[in-house]
Amino acid sequence: MDNILVTGGAGYIGSHIVEQLLKMKKRVLIVDNLSTGYKQLINKKAIFFFCDIKNFKNLNKIFKQNKISSVIHLAACLSVGESQKKPKKYYSNNVLGTKNIVECCKRNNIRNLIFSSTCAVYKDKMKIVKENSKVNPKSVYGKTKLLSENLIKTNLKNRKINYAILRYFNVAGASKSGKIGQISKGDQLFKNLSIASLKIRPKINIYGKNYLTKDGTCIRDYIHVSDIAKIHLLVLKKIQKEKKSITLNCGYGTGISVLDAVKEFQKQTRKKIKIMIKERRKGDMEEITACVSKIKKFIKWKPKKNSLSYIVKSCINWEKKIKQY
Repeated sequence: MDNILVTGGAGYIGSHIVEQLLKMKKRVLIVDNLSTGYKQLINKKAIFFFCDIKNFKNLNKIFKQNKISSVIHLAACLSVGESQKKPKKYYSNNVLGTKNIVECCKRNNIRNLIFSSTCAVYKDKMKIVKENSKVNPKSVYGKTKLLSENLIKTNLKNRKINYAILRYFNVAGASKSGKIGQISKGDQLFKNLSIASLKIRPKINIYGKNYLTKDGTCIRDYIHVSDIAKIHLLVLKKIQKEKKSITLNCGYGTGISVLDAVKEFQKQTRKKIKIMIKERRKGDMEEITACVSKIKKFIKWKPKKNSLSYIVKSCINWEKKIKQY
């Protein structure tokens, strides 16, 4: 049986990946320091280690004692806005943490590594990006992810470790089971809209209304969390089978503006959401959408949840559920 370690497995995306791995009867180990993860998202069927990836000694001990075959590395600080204010924190967690993961992989004969990167590594204003499009991160967050990508490529290139760098676009939604979804508040639009839409008089902040887009607001490519979790499993299987390393965009190839999202939430809740226009945030990209031909070809992938209404509905249902606690 494969022993698969998921760093950040108590987080939003990590918990979905863990759930799907366990359904496939894999032995799953979670490493998380619970700084952005949550105890209630830890799957009881997985083996949990409270550990910070910056602590190399403890991390290497876990690798050594558990005969791990593959690593899915998600543990990181994720907020574009916060990264601009706390660059040292982001460098320490994202880059040095990844450096420790890579070193553990090298020392313990790990066969496969999947790394969660981001579309924030790309140059701004290119609209549709391929995996070989120009990289030039606008945010500190994007810079730390690109540095981490380069660490992986440089260190694992000539070793017998297969790796996949998955550049996430904007992840949203909640699991079909209703057990897992996004808890943390931050600068995620769909989370903030979900919270707002349950209020009697909902309102939402929009950062910038003068971008050079169809309605003046930022455009993003949103992907349902269950689809992104499934991608990890399919990619892991493929790189192991073909002994191949690859970089892949993970999105739907559909651009959705901030106002498009607001309208869909209004439609589903039948409430008028008051829009508060704020200044642009430093680090926010104007428009970015994934070219997904490479990932579709590599894993013969067909998205299952790729409608805006489905994503929004699952966000609202999840928010109603956690509001009860």
